[in-house]
Amino acid sequence: MPLGTHKATLFGVAGVSTGDVVLLSTAVASSDASIEFTLPTAYEQVKFGLYNLHPSAAPGPDFQFQVNADSQTGYNETITSTNFRTYHAEDDSGSGVAYRTGDDQAQGTSYQTLFYEVDDEDDNGCCGELILYSPTSTTYVKHYVSRTVGMQPNATTKSDFSGGYINTTTNLSEIAFKFSSGNVDSGTIKMWGVK
Repeated sequence: MPLGTHKATLFGVAGVSTGDVVLLSTAVASSDASIEFTLPTAYEQVKFGLYNLHPSAAPGPDFQFQVNADSQTGYNETITSTNFRTYHAEDDSGSGVAYRTGDDQAQGTSYQTLFYEVDDEDDNGCCGELILYSPTSTTYVKHYVSRTVGMQPNATTKSDFSGGYINTTTNLSEIAFKFSSGNVDSGTIKMWGVK
């Protein structure tokens, strides 16, 4: 069956046709302080694909995001979030599931962590996805969910799960991704709109 006619679970939504998903923008990092996108106004869901994002700084900065509401600047909108992770050490010295109290916010205005401590070794980085729901609503707060996977500096593979809401009923206009220290040395972020 041709890809354009296939209906299946896409980005976690059953029955979404691949024709309903539109690639809007691609950013390729090259020692950038941050990667920023202008958010579209015509979609109820905006999905970001995060591919092999590699930090310039050591040891292990966090990969994060924040947004601007319409007519705002500074990337400091109020976020309430939760974060947990699964992990397994390469040498089998440890594994488990843990809640990350240091990566959640309760009405905070900091950048939200999507992946804790990305290894800066040449063959490592983090990948994943972030989904914003109804970012242009002027009635509701803006919910998000993310899942990322990568390697920490202590040779531990980890998958981080984050979810929450941006506590504004003003439509969102911009989003920024960055590491908590240093630059985004390399990697790609793609933005899709879901009809």
